[in-house]
Amino acid sequence: MKLKGTFFVLVSVLITECCLAQTSNANILPKGFMALFDGRTLKGWKAANMDWWTVKDGAITAEITSEKPCKDNQYLFSEYGVMEDFELRLTHRLVSEHNVNGGFQFRSEHYEGDDCKGYQVDNNTKTDWLVRLYDEFGRHTLAHRGKKTVFDEDGNRCTTNLKKTLKDPHFELGDWHDYILICKGDKLTLYVNGVLVAKVIDNDLKNKDVSGLLALQLHSGKPMLVQFKNIWFKKL
Repeated sequence: MKLKGTFFVLVSVLITECCLAQTSNANILPKGFMALFDGRTLKGWKAANMDWWTVKDGAITAEITSEKPCKDNQYLFSEYGVMEDFELRLTHRLVSEHNVNGGFQFRSEHYEGDDCKGYQVDNNTKTDWLVRLYDEFGRHTLAHRGKKTVFDEDGNRCTTNLKKTLKDPHFELGDWHDYILICKGDKLTLYVNGVLVAKVIDNDLKNKDVSGLLALQLHSGKPMLVQFKNIWFKKL
C-alpha cells in the first residue's frame, strides 16, 4: 500500500513538472533569434515621449483614455539600430470598442521631429481586411490582407489575390495574435498566426525602403490599448 502511494506521488510530480516545462518552453527563443524585449523593462527602446510607454503584464503597453487623450502619433523605437534583411516575430493586440488603427514600423526612419516614415504593418479595427502592409508618408496601402502586390521599377503596381485567400479573417485584433514578418531584399512577407496574409515585391527604385528602424506605434485618436510582447529578431 505504501509503494502504491509513493507511485502516485511520483506520477503526480512528473505530471506537474511536465506541465511546468511546457509552460516555460512556450516563450523560448527560436534558434538563431535574439529578444529585443526582455519582458520586464523598456531597456533597448526609446521614444520622444516615454510617458506613453510602460511594461504591463509582460508586454510593452501604451494606452489612450478619455482622461489622457493623444493628439499626435507616438512611436517607441528599438535601439537595435538599422535593419535590412531580417525575420521579425512578435505577439500583439489592439483593444478598443472604436474604429482605430495602429501597428509597427519597419525599415523606417525618424521624420519631421517625432514622427516616423517608411514601411508599416498597419492594423485597422472595424474593417474587412484588419491588417495590411503600408507605406507611412509614402504610397500608403501596399497590400491588404489576402493580397499580393508587385511594384515595377517605375512604381507601377499589380495587385492580385493570394492563393487560398481567406474571405473572413482568422484572428481578432483585440486578441493576442502572432506576426511573422520576413524582409529579404525587395520581398516583404507577412503572416498572422501562421497564415500568409500579405506579400509585397517592391522593385520601385524611387520609393522602396531597403533598410531602416523598427518602431512600435500608438496611433492618435479614440481610446485604445496596444500591447506587444515576444519581440524576436533574426538577421538574414
